Order: sequence, then structure tokens, then C-alpha cells
Amino acid sequence: MHEELGNDLVNFNVGDTVTGTVVKLEDKQVLVDIGFKSEGILPIGELSNVHVESPDEVVSVGDEIELIVKKVDDDEIVLSKKAVDAEKAWEELTQKFEDGTVFDTTVKEVVKGGLVVNIGLRGFIPASLVETYFVDDFSDYVGKTLSVKIVDLDREQNRIILSHRAVVEEEANEKKGQLLETLEEGQVLDGVVQRLTDFGVFVDIGGVDGLVHISQLSHEHVDKPSDVVSEGDTIKVEVISVDREHERISLSHKNTLPGPWVNISDKVKNGDVLTGTVKRLANFGAFVEILPGVEGLVHISQIANRHIGNPSEVLSVAQEVDVKVLHVDEENQRISLSMKELEEDKEQEDFSEYEKTEDQSSFQIGDLIGDKLNKYK
Repeated sequence: MHEELGNDLVNFNVGDTVTGTVVKLEDKQVLVDIGFKSEGILPIGELSNVHVESPDEVVSVGDEIELIVKKVDDDEIVLSKKAVDAEKAWEELTQKFEDGTVFDTTVKEVVKGGLVVNIGLRGFIPASLVETYFVDDFSDYVGKTLSVKIVDLDREQNRIILSHRAVVEEEANEKKGQLLETLEEGQVLDGVVQRLTDFGVFVDIGGVDGLVHISQLSHEHVDKPSDVVSEGDTIKVEVISVDREHERISLSHKNTLPGPWVNISDKVKNGDVLTGTVKRLANFGAFVEILPGVEGLVHISQIANRHIGNPSEVLSVAQEVDVKVLHVDEENQRISLSMKELEEDKEQEDFSEYEKTEDQSSFQIGDLIGDKLNKYK
């Protein structure tokens, strides 16, 4: 039958497109029945536009495949699958490039400078276009499926440059835009600390970074952000403001934490004597910090047990002083303090000690005189 077909189809020409059935896989070639008097030869190098180690990576016995005739001899026809794939691929890739289409492809191998993928042709993803971050070792990428788009296509130079990074960035920007539209002041969200700076930390709140200024990290004074958080920490933040035009988001971690005044009545009670630091001076008195973030007022009348015209006559900012708690108003976040009462308490204590000493002295003199009188009796 092959002889009859061969007589009918002997005029195969180089460049002809034929359809054949895979009949045998060998180490370095594939035999294909194309209706010729002998099976067509499909060398392993003509199977794919990327390197393959074995024919079974591409075809199996029984597969029907489209081929191009590369060479014709009296008893032998050499075929190519990659030439057909390439022609179809260029047409498809050109359309995808023009449309900016995103599609999936599988990494075939790692080479110097990037990754090789099979897209009907040999496509290349430069290392700088793989991810949005630096990758030191690409060995884990072999066999991995990546979403890519074509960023450079030149058929004459047989150059196809792909980018996974561009896809990731576009998705991130789209997600960022959607998030910016839904954000509202006062929202409380979970975020992940991305970067620490001298002036605050940048927190990812779901595809977009917001800034937590150093003043918004804690109710207490913070010298440097690393004293409070570390990169990778998940923290709660409250949205303070959203600038959609410039894509800037201000956040607060402090607002999600219990304030220093919460349950202050359990920590500070009337009559307590505490050591505090003068934070501010006003004409009517001095504000003294007695706990981190908690200030009380020492009214000018409670600074000294003598008349003073201005608190600065006695006190200075940053000075440490002992104060007595007069009254705690947790609801209105006010605490009344006194220095004068401590002085009066000290004076009373000294006077009491003096009276005690006087009593003891009188008791001893009486005893002494009494002893002598008894002697003379």
C-alpha cells in the first residue's frame, strides 16, 4: 500500500505542510506516518523550539501532528514540528503583544540572566522582569507556571522578551486603586510592617502601603520605630487620612491601643504620692506627667506653701518632682495634684516628731528628778 501511496505522493516538496501520525519514538528522532512509502523522520531537534532531552517530552505514539517538510530524498523525508509551531506562534504572539494580553506559561529552564519558557517559540524572561523583588536563586522556578505579558517582540531578530513582573505590578496597581476607593477615615485594619524609617513605618494594608508616623506608633514617646515594631509584624492600624490623588495614606497604630487613661482610677488613687516630670508650665500651674501619657495639673495655689506669682519661680520643664494626688477624674481625663500638701504633710510630720522628742525629754527629766527626790526622802 505504501508503494502505491508513494507513487501517488512522491511529489512532496520542501516547505509543504503535512499531517502525520506518530508511530515510533526513538532516542534522537520520531517516526511519523505521512502516507509516504516510508515513515517520515522527525529529528529531536525539530520537535520543539526549546531544548528537550527526550521525544516523549513533546509527543506520544498515536498523536496526530502537523509538520513541515524540511528535506526530500528518494527514500527519506525529514520533517519539522517546530517550524509549524513557530509560524503559528508568531501569529498568536504578535496579536498578544498588540493587545497586551496576559497569559500563562511554564518555565522550561534556568539560564544565565533569566528564565526560558516554551510559548511555541523560545521565550525569555530576564531576571529583572521575573519578580518585583530580587531573586538570588531561580532553580525552584523550573516547572513553575507564571503569568506573563510580552514586552518586546522582534521576528527578524527572533527575540521574544516576556515579563512576569509587569503582570504583578499591574495587578498590584489595580488592587491599590480599588482599595483607595474603599478606604475611609476611622477604618481599623490589619496591616503588615514593610519598612522602618527614622520618621515612621510603612504598613501594607492589602496591596497598598500607608505611613504610620512615629508619633502614631504609641501613646508613649518613641525614640525609634524599632523600639515598637519589626519588619513582618502584623499590627492593627486606623486610617487617619486618604489622599487618593497622590495615593498617600496616613495611619495610626496608637489609636488602636488602649489609651493611658483607660482604668486610670485603678492605677492612681486619691492620696497617692508619686514622682513625676514637669512637662509644661502655664500661668495657672504646671502639668506633670505621672505615668507615660498621663499628665496631672498642679494648680499654682498647690505648688508651694507660700504665695508665688508664676510657676516658673519654683519649677522648670523636665524637672522631677514629688506630688500628691488630690482628685482623679477618669471620664474627663483630669488629675489634680499638689506639691504644697506634701510640704504641709512633711511639716506636720516634723512637728509630730518634735513633739514626740519633747515628750520623751520631759519624761526623762521627770524621772531623773523623781529618782533624786526619792533618794533624799
